[in-house]
Amino acid sequence: MDVSNNRPSLTRTMAVKKESSKKMSVERIYQKKTQLEHILLRPDTYIGSVEPVTQQMWVFDEEIGMNLREITFVPGLYKIFDEILVNAADNKQRDKNMSTIKITIDPESNTIAVWNNGKGIPVVEHKDEKMFVPALIFGHLLTSSNYNDNEKKVTGGRNGYGAKLCNIFSTKFTVETACKEYKLSFKQTWQDNMGKTSEAKIKKFDGEDYTCVTFQPDLAKFKMEKLDKDIVALLTRRAYDVAGSCRGVKVMLNGKKLPVNGFRSYVDLYVKDKLDETGVALKVVNETVNERWEVCLTMSEKGFQQISFVNSIATTKGGRHVDYVVDQIVAKLIEVVKKKNKAGVSVKPFQVKNHVSVFVNALIENPTFDSQTKENMTLQTKSFGSKCTLSEKFIRAATNCGIVESILNWVKFKAQTQLNKKCSSVKHSKIKGIPKLDDANDAGGKHSSECTLILTEGDSAKSLAVSGLGVIGRDRYGVFPLRGKMLNVREATHKQIMENAEINNIIKIVGLQYKKSYDDPESLKSLRYGKIMIMTDQDQDGSHIKGLLINFFHHNWPSLLKHTFLEEFITPIVKASKNKQEVSFYSIPEFDEWKKHTENYKTWHIKYYKGLGTSTSKEAKEYFADMERHRIMFKYNGTEDDAAITLAFSKKKTDDRKEWLTNFMEDRRQRRMHGLPEQFLYGTSTRHLSYNDFINKELILFSNSDNERSIPSLVDGLKPGQRKVLFTCMKRNDKREVKVAQLAGSVAEMSAYHHGEVSLMMTIVNLAQNFVGSNNINILQPLGQFGTRINGGKDAASPRYIFTMLSPLAKLLFPAVDSSLLKFLYDDNQKVEPEWYIPIIPMVLVNGAEGIGTGWACKISNYDPREIVNNINRMLNHQDPLPMLPRYKNFKGAIHELGQNQYLVSGEVSVLDKNTVEITELPVRTWTQAYKESVLEPMLQGTDKTPPLISDYKEYHTDTTVKFVVRMTEEKLAQAEAAGLHKVFKLQSSLTCNSMVLFDHMGCLKRYESVQDILKEFFELRLHYYKLRKDWLVGSLGAEAAKLSNQARFVLEKIEGKISIENKSKRDLIRMLVQRGYESDPVAAWNKAQEKVCEDTAMCIYASVKAGSLYWNAGDARNAIFFLFQAYKESVLEPMLQGTDKTPPLISDYKEYHTDTTVKFVVRMTEEKLAQAEAAGLHKVFKLQSSLTCNSMVRPSPLKLLNQAVMISHLDT
Repeated sequence: MDVSNNRPSLTRTMAVKKESSKKMSVERIYQKKTQLEHILLRPDTYIGSVEPVTQQMWVFDEEIGMNLREITFVPGLYKIFDEILVNAADNKQRDKNMSTIKITIDPESNTIAVWNNGKGIPVVEHKDEKMFVPALIFGHLLTSSNYNDNEKKVTGGRNGYGAKLCNIFSTKFTVETACKEYKLSFKQTWQDNMGKTSEAKIKKFDGEDYTCVTFQPDLAKFKMEKLDKDIVALLTRRAYDVAGSCRGVKVMLNGKKLPVNGFRSYVDLYVKDKLDETGVALKVVNETVNERWEVCLTMSEKGFQQISFVNSIATTKGGRHVDYVVDQIVAKLIEVVKKKNKAGVSVKPFQVKNHVSVFVNALIENPTFDSQTKENMTLQTKSFGSKCTLSEKFIRAATNCGIVESILNWVKFKAQTQLNKKCSSVKHSKIKGIPKLDDANDAGGKHSSECTLILTEGDSAKSLAVSGLGVIGRDRYGVFPLRGKMLNVREATHKQIMENAEINNIIKIVGLQYKKSYDDPESLKSLRYGKIMIMTDQDQDGSHIKGLLINFFHHNWPSLLKHTFLEEFITPIVKASKNKQEVSFYSIPEFDEWKKHTENYKTWHIKYYKGLGTSTSKEAKEYFADMERHRIMFKYNGTEDDAAITLAFSKKKTDDRKEWLTNFMEDRRQRRMHGLPEQFLYGTSTRHLSYNDFINKELILFSNSDNERSIPSLVDGLKPGQRKVLFTCMKRNDKREVKVAQLAGSVAEMSAYHHGEVSLMMTIVNLAQNFVGSNNINILQPLGQFGTRINGGKDAASPRYIFTMLSPLAKLLFPAVDSSLLKFLYDDNQKVEPEWYIPIIPMVLVNGAEGIGTGWACKISNYDPREIVNNINRMLNHQDPLPMLPRYKNFKGAIHELGQNQYLVSGEVSVLDKNTVEITELPVRTWTQAYKESVLEPMLQGTDKTPPLISDYKEYHTDTTVKFVVRMTEEKLAQAEAAGLHKVFKLQSSLTCNSMVLFDHMGCLKRYESVQDILKEFFELRLHYYKLRKDWLVGSLGAEAAKLSNQARFVLEKIEGKISIENKSKRDLIRMLVQRGYESDPVAAWNKAQEKVCEDTAMCIYASVKAGSLYWNAGDARNAIFFLFQAYKESVLEPMLQGTDKTPPLISDYKEYHTDTTVKFVVRMTEEKLAQAEAAGLHKVFKLQSSLTCNSMVRPSPLKLLNQAVMISHLDT
């Protein structure tokens, strides 16, 4: 066989197959399904999981009754049965005469039937759909009687939707119904997952109404072989549920009437034969509050338990209806417990709740749930449609059913016993079972009082401590790392303390007895360690950890603080080194003071130690070798220390903390205004520190930082995270868009952002948003889906898929010329964003502000930039600014002033005709989707007490506009107009701005009484900075002029022969020019003066030689670059521009765009000349090549250096 002859054919066949495969894979990927196919393909979307699950559930077992046990069942099968059962129960709400539900469960034939004698489904042909109504609603998708609802309902289903799902997941599904009104009966059967339909049988009928649904679930789709005991027990319990929750209805199961007569008798099935801890039968307290609420209560010994129903749906996980009832009960029980609690034991609501077992049967209007299985009811309490106010009689009975006594016993005795057992330890020489503990060798022995336990901030700090112990030994020092921040035990619950492994480990390591007094020095001998040394990072979070540890010991063992039991180990936060000299600093203010008084400090090598992990093992040994310097004892000074610790950590001291922070900021303001240094601890002579000083001078910085992160600055309207984003965008100066996720990475790198990137990406998204209610001027461009007014920005796409870049307006609002006036911050010796930017208008008013910090909150509305500019112009003309109303970009509604800083925001509504209203605007920050769900839908549904207000509504929105067209009766519209359309349709909201709190330019929080106050303060500051800008420009131009004057004088004196530079060394040249009175470099001197750097101004000499100009400044590389520019320009470009008698000019013009580190000449020439130059070689023509020989250590000429450094850019013709 000739294989080669077949190769082309084989290749073509393979290509065809490959092409077919590609085509098939596309078809498989992109498929269109009918809704029926989709339901069968993705059943979990509609009925929940179709996989067997195993979990604890209440079931009814014939031998035991109601039993909480582990069963295996399929939620989807449970769901389709429940839909049919709840539909039958719902019929009671439609027909008050309904009296019976019959349920049949036959595992042998795999058949389930549910029958009720309520009002039947109308047996009449639907004129539009040309079929009978029962066939329409049970056998056709997207049909329901709820599309034109005129009242709020207290039913569990949607009348047929759930039944259709049951039809789809059954091999056989039969509907029978009889309608007395039409005197007809109906019967029809569907098979094969609603795939086949039999002919409907319509007969004349004279009897009473009824409806019966019989189905055979498709067990194969539920991965079952038959209806097993577990599922039957679960479905049986649901039959009992309906018997108990559906008032006035008897329920029959498999031909037998269930022995349940109302909700109270149903509850007895759960408490039957149950005894309390004293052996007495459990007491059940019950109350029928009204026709919609029934509540039963008893004591629980197994934690909180609830059995609840909403419209006959079993809410096995509870929900807001249960919380609504339980919160009332718990609040009342706590009041009683507090009165009877003579010992003063703290009782928390959750502790009370753990002793309660509650049963709730409720009828709720249009309930909502968090999943398809409807186990947790999520509707807001205000939308229930009724109230459940428990009577005093019920509460009195609840306090006498054993719950109160059980709570008191448990809290007072059991809780204390557990605390003493778990939160206490005894002295042992060796302890086991504590991970990561490096115990001191002498701990727990006769020298235990001389031992110190070092508590470190994390594992890396532990490694540093272990390295240091290599110097002083391990006998008297132990090390234990903490996992992050400790629990605030002052506000912690009994359970939190019991379960906190870290707290219990520290107690065990030290050998503490819970709440024991250690006033007697002899009692300290019972401890395994005589001291605790805290070793954390020198940042604010490290200070917080120290504070939490101090709080832990002060709250539980205050007597230990009196014995200098606590101390800290401090490490440098900055080191400055020069030659063999090294200086360590333990706070940033101390370092700043050193810089002010150290000449040429920039010649020192500065290293920042952000955390303990920055230090090396060698440095650790140096620290521990000088223990006296690094070990700071905490010294107790009496009640002022107690008060300071309590102030920082007690919930009761919230208002005091606000005053505390206010005083701190005022003190800082005064220091900055008068040029005084910041306070700092840990000077060279510091060996002791009081708790009061630690709280008021160190820990307060942590509390203040929370405000700094949350509340913006008056000057630029930005919070630190936002400012870092702006700084990065300005520094990047992107000409093209960049992904938000990538920009977040750049921000973290360029601005030393130390927090989570997710919050940073959200910050970037927020800065770019421009929909109504967001920014009036977005400083970033939203290139992609950054969110809309439909969902208030929550509909933004993932940061991986959207792009942004700096807005052109941002560059105008934040002029680059002001950069030289700003105070840039430094982080890890890296120059980052400024303390604040200085925009040309107050952006805090343009885009508004919101934030909640520690003790302070900020809320400022948006204002119209045009009105702001107009007011600035008025103030420039010495006129007072005019009052401004809040304004939001593209908002079509109205805003009216109600009082000082109080406004009424109104949407837009108009009447189109006698039955139609059009809503074209919503109040600011009322999002379209939320309005539809919370306002229009309830109006459409109505309640038992309130009929529906509207009959229909349609939506014609875009992502930027709002348009609802609402239909209602002429009578209802007249009533709405009389009451006020804005009020009826909830198109008005109040806007209050009484908390206009901002950081001022001094970095202190300040409350402003009005928008005018903010505007005036900004105006004065901006005006001052315009003066500074002008002074800076004048000084800069003056320095440039002085430099040019220097150069001109030199050229003239050389021409006149007053100076000679031939055959002179550079040093002699410099000496000669200095003697003749030449200025030092004016530009460099001026720049250094602007930086306020205390260092000698290096001598600057300007000289001219035949080859060009020499510009030299000792120690400044920029001067060498300038020399190269001048040399190349005067020896190459100028002759090309001028030409000679024999050679015409080669170029027509050139311009310079150099910086202090780069070279850029843009050269213009004719197209013909450029073509000739290209033919000859651009590098050769423009003398941009040179050879460099290193046979001798001779420095090449400046021109050669330039030739090697510069590349020519081929711009255009």
